[in-house]
Amino acid sequence: MPRITFIDPDGTLHDVDAPVGLSVMEIAHRNRIAIEGACEGSLACSTCHVVVDPEDYERLSEPTEDEEDMLDLAFGLTHTSRLSCQIKMTEELDGLTVSLPAATRNMMIK
Repeated sequence: MPRITFIDPDGTLHDVDAPVGLSVMEIAHRNRIAIEGACEGSLACSTCHVVVDPEDYERLSEPTEDEEDMLDLAFGLTHTSRLSCQIKMTEELDGLTVSLPAATRNMMIK
């Protein structure tokens, strides 16, 4: 089974199983990793923002225009930022490493 490593803002590593077909956000939630995902993966917020390791970024499919629009709202945006709800695990992504930003910006809360 593929594996993924999550890095908390404090540097703590979580190396977990990453079932093929699940999103990175779903894998995080299954493993009690602190990714919010306020819109539950419907591409309506940026609270599942992660920073993909630069060495892994090229292995991902290109973000859609809708994802790029939501990423514009993300806190701490970088050139390797992605929404974890939009990254679906495949065998080819085995060893993927993503970092959680220090904060999120939830535009859904009024």
